[in-house]
Amino acid sequence: MHTFTVQAIEKLFGDRFSSATEVHLLWKGNESFATIFDAIKKAEKFICLEFYIFRNDETGCELAEILKQKSREGVKVYLLYDHFGSFGTPSEFWKDLKNTGIKIMASRPFKWTNPCYYIHRDHKKLIVIDGQQAFAGGLNIANEYSGFHLRRKGRTWRDTGVMLQGPIVEELFNIFKKSWRIWRGEPIAISNFKSQIPNLNETIPAIPIFVSSARGRRRMRRLLYYSINHSKKSISLTTAYFTPSRRMVETLENAVNRGVKVRLLVPGDSDVPAASYAGKAFFSRLLKAGVEIYTYTGEILHAKTFIFDGCWSIIGSTNLDFQSLRYNDEGNVGILNSGFAARMNEVFEEDLKRSIKIELGEWHKRPFMEKMKEHFFSLFRRRL
Repeated sequence: MHTFTVQAIEKLFGDRFSSATEVHLLWKGNESFATIFDAIKKAEKFICLEFYIFRNDETGCELAEILKQKSREGVKVYLLYDHFGSFGTPSEFWKDLKNTGIKIMASRPFKWTNPCYYIHRDHKKLIVIDGQQAFAGGLNIANEYSGFHLRRKGRTWRDTGVMLQGPIVEELFNIFKKSWRIWRGEPIAISNFKSQIPNLNETIPAIPIFVSSARGRRRMRRLLYYSINHSKKSISLTTAYFTPSRRMVETLENAVNRGVKVRLLVPGDSDVPAASYAGKAFFSRLLKAGVEIYTYTGEILHAKTFIFDGCWSIIGSTNLDFQSLRYNDEGNVGILNSGFAARMNEVFEEDLKRSIKIELGEWHKRPFMEKMKEHFFSLFRRRL
């Protein structure tokens, strides 16, 4: 008997499950972007996009050309980008898109009247196409995610996303419309649609875990802690940034004490070294408790996936750090299905083949300067 049920999760999170008829896991950069771009090219009515980072590099320009072409064909295109995440993208790039009829808005813009507000960022990644397909995950629109600059070597940043079909697509479209309204976008003029449902007997329970407020982030944290606390067998966590609170450390320790196998996969090389050092400050304590920690030695690890008891999975944009759990707007999808969790676990095991397991004895032998950096940056972990 699984601890995780639709009723228990709904009651805890305060929102209802929807369902998906198809859940396609995307975890190889080149293939992920090919799948996403192909789906966008086939759009007939509308395309909604929300991204933290949208660069004007080769990947961004390739997508921009596709979107401009679709707009010329009469497809309605709505693009929401985070002001901080896409800060380096020039205004001419956005202007060029607007000139073809694409509607564009920036979320979480900088305010001189409240500069501290800028720490809150729209970290969501979401695409909705014709109300029939939706994408969510950790990928941004930039070369390092698509692997454009590494295509000859076949290497790219390691990230994960899902392409979804079924009733959940309408839920995700409504979430996008809400975000669009918040940032004062023109009303989205799209008539009601119904997602195609080939066979109701084969639907997969799926719930959007999208948060855009302090209350929403509290609900997301509550769900995450509930999932760890109620796991009975296994917890497999992949996160690009790991700067845990003391509560998180204690919760993972308690899980091991209950007999749960807890595995944590983090980057070997991080694009934010300060955050990496801050997280490493807690490795000794976690290793002593029996948490297995692995560092990824392939490309830079940017995925955010959590698997509990081989049946309940969360995949999306949320990292196990203060920025994600306390400040950001985040977008995830929870999927309650052992078949999908098994697929997620296969990918996790595949990642472990490219990882190094940290052993406590060896960890104690790391250079003194490394320990000093860890201690120093851990003092600022709430801001990393």
